[in-house]
Amino acid sequence: MAGVTDWTERHRPTSERQLEGNEVQRRKIRAWLDEWKNGTPRKKALLLVGPPGVGKTSVARAIAKDMGWNVIELNASDARNAAAIRKVATHGSTHRSLFHNPDAKKQRTLVLLDEVDHLSGGLRAVSQERIQNAMQGEDSKGKEVALKGDSGGKAELLNLLAETRQPVILACNEIMGLWGRGSSWSSTRDRFTKHLQTITFDRASDEALRRIARRVLREEQLEFDDAAVEALVENNPGDLRALVRDLQVLASTATGILTKEMVENQAHAGHRDTSEGVFPGLDKLYRIGNAGEAVKIGRSIEKTPPDMINWVHWNNASLFPKVESIVRGNHSLSMASKMYMGQFRSTAHRSWYWSGQLASLSASVTNTVPFTGRIYPSYPNFLRRQLSRTRPSIIKRMGGYSGMSKSALREEILPLLSAMLKDSPQLGDSENFTLSLKFGFTGEEHASLAGLPLSRKATKALIARYEGEYEEQLNMQTFDPIQIQKEEPEPIKDDSDDEPGAPSGQMKLF
Repeated sequence: MAGVTDWTERHRPTSERQLEGNEVQRRKIRAWLDEWKNGTPRKKALLLVGPPGVGKTSVARAIAKDMGWNVIELNASDARNAAAIRKVATHGSTHRSLFHNPDAKKQRTLVLLDEVDHLSGGLRAVSQERIQNAMQGEDSKGKEVALKGDSGGKAELLNLLAETRQPVILACNEIMGLWGRGSSWSSTRDRFTKHLQTITFDRASDEALRRIARRVLREEQLEFDDAAVEALVENNPGDLRALVRDLQVLASTATGILTKEMVENQAHAGHRDTSEGVFPGLDKLYRIGNAGEAVKIGRSIEKTPPDMINWVHWNNASLFPKVESIVRGNHSLSMASKMYMGQFRSTAHRSWYWSGQLASLSASVTNTVPFTGRIYPSYPNFLRRQLSRTRPSIIKRMGGYSGMSKSALREEILPLLSAMLKDSPQLGDSENFTLSLKFGFTGEEHASLAGLPLSRKATKALIARYEGEYEEQLNMQTFDPIQIQKEEPEPIKDDSDDEPGAPSGQMKLF
């Protein structure tokens, strides 16, 4: 078949009739685009979220083509700073279609920005003068001007969403990549979602994969066995792009009919690491009640076993509705923790592998109440390198009490303290000051451990109450804060940069 050599482009759907899977999501996109025919929807942009290769951008392009609309597209390989976005997207979206046909009624230009989760930087805007100069390539004195990287890209993207007169579709694999993983991620999310309707894509079903494989093979005039198609589907996690690429590789080496044996040999030789983002992965994991499926999903989440232990330990307490489930989960996590440490002592076979699987099971089969509504797993606060300005002081204070290394305190002690202070129906209570008073924490340190934003009025009021009680009890001598050892302690060793494989302190979580 002559033409484009990349099969993913050659066989990209050009009409909605050729699309497979995510039928509900496609209907939502079509309905939203139909609203643009008669005016402007309340939410002027869509955010398509889902793993790579499920057809997010292909769906948008195919539907737009059916409607006779033009598409302006930017992806991660293009410059996406403030000047680039304004030059290509903002100008195209705030005016009539760039290729406007006066005979075509209600014609639009669809602005499509792919992989926005890779758009780096914060929301700090670049000055209008710099943007204008960068768009022109030079300033008023003829000096060359260019914006580096993604400078001002997110701020200009927000401006695009607010001012657009044309439909805008954003696509990403991991939604937290767009919000950012700093302490202000929720504020960024709120500013974006004011303009966005989010649609989450699922991986393609086995039947959709079968239909696409057969269509591509027929268009390429390749003979095949049905068993070969089944083997292709069995070795594919629902990634349409990967399926077409596999077919192209097989076609380049096939002689005669494509057989099951050829597919299996190719799958064995080029085993694909099918990882999935942590938030969609955890959403699936917590809904599974079958141990075999839980282990399979756990392996696909792009987190190492020790990280999985931390993520599951953090989220079990807030997601599980019953204390018994948390207790059973902690039992599995305790064994997972010991197995992980066992690999450094040579006391456990494949302990790295099994610790991750036990963490997966503690997030799924230990829960007796199936989840029916939406699940909201959260990022473990104690894993954030710059949780708040109070974090270093907490580490230093606890190091003075215990003599433990900084990394051991980060990984073992902070999770426990946070769990006991973070508000939850089963365990934590930020209004209970007993523990923090005993350790002599400041009000800000107590609020930080409880996971409360220090800038909120409610948090400031809590800090004031805490400091008042601390002063009162100290004056009345009704409590005796733990004192930092008087003798000169040995320097606290920060082993965060130790060689790979070195233990980060004794595991005492459980």
